Amino acid sequence: MDISHRDHLLAAARGALAAATLVACVLAEVAVFALRRGDGAAGMLYYLVPVSAMLLLYRSRRRPRVDDVGLVDFSCLKPPRRLRIPVAGLLEHFKLIGCFDDGSVEFMTKVIEASGMGNETYFPPSLHHIPPAATHAEAIREAHMLFFPALDDLFAKTGVPPSAVGAVVVNCSGFCATPSLSAIIANHYRMPSDVKTCNLSGMGCAAGVIGVDVARNLLRTHDMSYAVVVSAEIVTVGWYSGKDQSKLLLNCYFRTGCSAALITNSGGGGGVKYRLVSLTRTNQTANDRSYRSGYRDEDDDGITGFTLGQGVGRMVSELLRAHLLTLSLSILPWREKLRYVAALLLSTHLRRRRHHHDKLSSNSGAGTIPMPDFRTAADHFCLPSSGRPMIWRLGQGLGLGEREMEAALMTFHRFGNQSAASLWYQLAYMEAKGRVRRGDTVWQLGIGSGLKANSLVWERVADDDHFATERNGRSTLGPWVECIHKYPVTEA
Repeated sequence: MDISHRDHLLAAARGALAAATLVACVLAEVAVFALRRGDGAAGMLYYLVPVSAMLLLYRSRRRPRVDDVGLVDFSCLKPPRRLRIPVAGLLEHFKLIGCFDDGSVEFMTKVIEASGMGNETYFPPSLHHIPPAATHAEAIREAHMLFFPALDDLFAKTGVPPSAVGAVVVNCSGFCATPSLSAIIANHYRMPSDVKTCNLSGMGCAAGVIGVDVARNLLRTHDMSYAVVVSAEIVTVGWYSGKDQSKLLLNCYFRTGCSAALITNSGGGGGVKYRLVSLTRTNQTANDRSYRSGYRDEDDDGITGFTLGQGVGRMVSELLRAHLLTLSLSILPWREKLRYVAALLLSTHLRRRRHHHDKLSSNSGAGTIPMPDFRTAADHFCLPSSGRPMIWRLGQGLGLGEREMEAALMTFHRFGNQSAASLWYQLAYMEAKGRVRRGDTVWQLGIGSGLKANSLVWERVADDDHFATERNGRSTLGPWVECIHKYPVTEA
């Protein structure tokens, strides 16, 4: 029997059972009053039976909690080798295009050489042309090239057909098509007429977490078993051909990539690889400085590009402090919470004493503010993939070592910044290395425009399959097949 038909029959059976239980409860109450059997132990029993049945009915119909949501599996696209863009070739490409002056080429060269990017990243076909063909038609072709191979692999690995999917959530920050990107997917796979399609744009690198949150809420409120979350960035329309250096960074960092994740509302059920432990979202959109820290606009020549505002680093630091405070309350073990509170009180006391004894000292009020040890709450970390300097700065601020930052550094080296999809490429890296064991927790942290910081914490519930090279006929190494043995690289 087809999975979608089976799920429909099960849902209908649950509904019929609930209706029958409700009718039986009402008839039992009517019988109690009609027979006036309300005295003594027997009377209490007559009342308790329908009440208990009503409670069981409520429990069976309750909405899933966070920990009822699970990740069946995920897939990450490995683009064809013909789309590879080595660093030397990219720098020559910048010179041959003709739209960049010498200052712009020199600036992008310095950024790329210092970023830790390798020679195996990918550009879409449109950006291999001279000049680049950054058109709407090419952006649609890029979307097809990204979505369908990733989703084909996901459906093949999980054994769940497209007809069983109740919701499709697509996040892509810079490109919003009509019909929507989620409609393109639903049309291609001929999904049922009642499938829920959602399209998210402008959310930045934190959009993947938002997509999972939307899928979770759809699973809660609708009678469905599966939702697909697709994360990608259409690089064709993100290309900037002007001379404003604040807009040239996307040309340096962003590359082609796509991820697809299958979410279900049975977090502890069979066939689930990860259980959702925590989902936390924080934004500072009401703050004008935060709101203007990253935005898309036109330069003086009328060319559209994405601008990173001044002071974005300081605003990200403020955002992370607020986000980590909220997140730590839900994921840190009590022992670490108590240790952190004690360290914070001691640090505050020492700073006050130092300030009291030497008010004229420039360092009197300064001092290292203690941070919780997040390694007690998560075993593996997926960080924003924004280049080696930013990854190191963020990782050290969180108290992480080089091994905890390895997945982010190597993903950027191999694939570049793929926006929200980068977090899934990092998880695929750790799985390909055989590091994620049953019972381990994985923290995915995304930071996007707005500004917003979003986190997912997953717990591995599936059995370890570190030595299995295939599952359902598909490689378990994902996009790292043929290259995982080369990593980590020392020059990244």
